[in-house]
Parts: sequence; structure tokens; C-alpha cells
Amino acid sequence: MSDQIEQVGEEDDEDAYLLGPKTIAAILYAVDIDDRDKLIELMEPLHAADIADLLEQINSYDRARLVRLYDQEFDGEILSELDENIREEVISVLTPQVLSQAVREMDSDDVVDLIEDLEDDQQNTILNALEEVDRVAVRQALSYPEYSAGRLMQREVVMAPEHWTVGEAIDHLRETPEEDLPDQFYHIVIVDPRLHPVGNVTLGKLMRSKRATRLVDLQEETFHVIPAMQDESDVAYAFNQYHLISAPVVDDEGRLIGIITIDDAMAVLDEEHEEDIMRLAGVGEGSLSDRVIETTKQRLPWLAVNLVTAILASLVIAQFEMALAQIVALAVLMPIVASMGGNAGTQSLTVAVRSIATKDLTGANVWRVIRREVLVGLINGLIFAVVMGIVGLIWFGSPGLGYVIAAAMVINLVVAGLAGTVIPVLLDRVGIDPALASGAFVTTVTDVVGFFAFLGLAVLVLL
Repeated sequence: MSDQIEQVGEEDDEDAYLLGPKTIAAILYAVDIDDRDKLIELMEPLHAADIADLLEQINSYDRARLVRLYDQEFDGEILSELDENIREEVISVLTPQVLSQAVREMDSDDVVDLIEDLEDDQQNTILNALEEVDRVAVRQALSYPEYSAGRLMQREVVMAPEHWTVGEAIDHLRETPEEDLPDQFYHIVIVDPRLHPVGNVTLGKLMRSKRATRLVDLQEETFHVIPAMQDESDVAYAFNQYHLISAPVVDDEGRLIGIITIDDAMAVLDEEHEEDIMRLAGVGEGSLSDRVIETTKQRLPWLAVNLVTAILASLVIAQFEMALAQIVALAVLMPIVASMGGNAGTQSLTVAVRSIATKDLTGANVWRVIRREVLVGLINGLIFAVVMGIVGLIWFGSPGLGYVIAAAMVINLVVAGLAGTVIPVLLDRVGIDPALASGAFVTTVTDVVGFFAFLGLAVLVLL
């Protein structure tokens, strides 16, 4: 058996970092035969994020067996990379000793991210595993509102007084115990006597400057201070907008209490983008690890909304029963107008929602953007009107039908461009997430207008 597992592992050596199917098969085989040494050998090249992906991909039974066999090698960084639902399950499998060691290796911001969504008993288990100083820091971070900079920041900060030189800063870093420094940091924050941050110095400038150089002479031109109560989405926007690498966090009195680094800010930005995409599709914040009942509950409300909108569109069609009975071609061509309008509306909607999220669409340019989308809809409508007019003429031999579908196409694509931009803007103004609610409204508008325009014009022109 050992020869078999070694052969599987060797075949996948080139793909070890990619967590390919052969690697997963070899790892599960090591778990099946209870070969801990081979499991550690196979897992050793993998990054914590890859191990988290592995745990998310396998079933609950195999996941529990793998975690138990991996045991003391389990790294706290793996926990921070796991999906929330899987994370709770893994924590319940870990022994108290392994869990304690894992969380002690994590920065305070990662510990906060780890426990903020856990049940009270699991939170207490992790908090009790921390040193007293770390426990106090985590509890203070948890006292800030969810999704605030205070939750996002890490407490471990490298700071220096204004009068220090490069030599004094380097000596301080060398003399400070490793466990008292962040695992990763990019700046030294310069503070005044009241602990107000006044600037920062990159490690690159620090290392290439002479020891006698004053830190204040090396501070960066771009310096951005973040209030602890600021929303984390605004923090991520600031990092992206001003190309920040790290930024100090201050309390209500302007005193330095923590720091946010680019990796945490970009993680927030990724989460915002992912949420927008999921909400546009009406699937909430679901993941592949969610149970059937949870996924059903997330999707059911928006399917119900879509049902209502479909009924509204059907009521419009019902008003033209006589026309549909007399001209069968209307029933054949009718879905084309609504489908084109829906797709055009989704295009404008996606651009608008993304622009709102990145703060590119504001009151200063909203009317210009609306005009642009309407003109785009008009031009596309005219192009496809010609195409569908010819199709209607050739297919059904009726010039009048060609004129009707051409005119309806123009009307619906113009309305789609207008609705796809105006609706998310209005929802945002009234405090409703445009990514969550815009899709259903835009679809309703394009369906209703498309059917009404096409069938209404057909009644006027053809009957």
C-alpha cells in the first residue's frame, strides 16, 4: 500500500502547488490508511489557502478524519482562509491544544475575523486559548461595529517618536522580541508625544538611509489616517484610490490604536465584488459549502419576486389576446423583443452597480451617464431594428410586421438603457442595495415595456 501512495504522490509532484486531482487523491488515500507521515509529506508543499481549499472540497467525513490525522501540524492561517461554515466544523474537530497553538500564531486582526461569526461557546474557547494581552486586544476589537475599520485593523503596530533617527529605529526593531512585532509590516508609523500619527516611513527608505538621518525627513508624501468607526468598504476604497500599502487607525481622539494593511483591505474589496455578483444573480451570500435548506432559503425570496414580475408581464400579454389569436406571428416574435431588452438592461445595470460600488457614479455625472446609456440603447436599437425588420419581412412576408418589431426594438432598448441606470441610482439614494434589488425591477420594466410596445403597435398597425 505504501508503494501505491508514493507512486500517486510522485506522479503529482509537478502539480503539488496547484492542488490537482492526483494530489487530493493521494492525500485522501493517506487518510484512509492512517499514514500520518505521508499525509504531512503531501501537505507540506501546500500553502494554507490550498489546504483550506482542500478542506472545502472534500466531504464532512473525510474532512474530520484529515484534521484529526494532521493534528499538531494544523496552522492558524488555515482557519483564517476557510469558508465560515466549514471553519466552525473544523474548530469543533480540533483538540483544545492544537486550537490554542493555532490561534496564538495569528495576528489580532485574523483572530477577530476568525471568531466574530462563531457561536459564543466557540468564541470563548478561542479567547481562552490566547494570552491575556492578546485576549484584551481581541475583545476591544470586537467592541467596534461589524464591518468597521476597528474590526479590520491589527493591534500590532511598529511606531517611532518624531525625534528618532534611522539608527534608533533599526536598533529598536532588532531589540524587540519577534513575538511583539507583526508577522508582516511595511511602514514605521511616526507619532507625536500624544500618540497621534503624523507620518510613516517605508522599510525600503529606512534600510537604504544613513543611521543619522531623521525619520521625519523620510516620511511618505501620501499619508492617510483612518478613523476606527469608518466603514470597511470605505477603507478598501481609500486603499484602492490612493494606492496605500498600510494606514494607521485612530480612535475618536486621534490616537494610534492599530493599523490596516493592504492584504486586509483587498480582501474586503474582493468580498464586496463577490457579494455584488452574487446579489445581482439573486443568490445572496451563498457558497458551495452551504446546506440545501440554507441555499433554498437564500434563493426562494428572489425567485418569488421574479414570479410576481413574470405575472405582471403576463397580464400585459393577456390584454392582447385577440391580436395574438388573429396574428400567430406575434407570439413567435414577441419573446425576441423582451429578451433583447432584458439583456440590454442587464448590461447597463451591471455598469451602474459597479460604478456605484467604486464611487465612480455620483450626483455630478449621473445625468451624463444616463444620457450615454440611453444613446447607446438608441443606436443598438436602430441597428437591431433594421435586422429584425428584414427578418420579419422575409420570414412572414409582412412589411407591417417588420415595421412593428423594428419600432418595438428601438423603444425597448432605449428604455432598457434608461432603467438599467436610473433604477440602481434611485435604490442607492433610498438606502437599498442596488446589487440586491435592481435586477428584478429592470427585468420587470423591460418585459412590460417590450410586450406592451410590440403588441400595442401591432394592434395599431396590423389590425
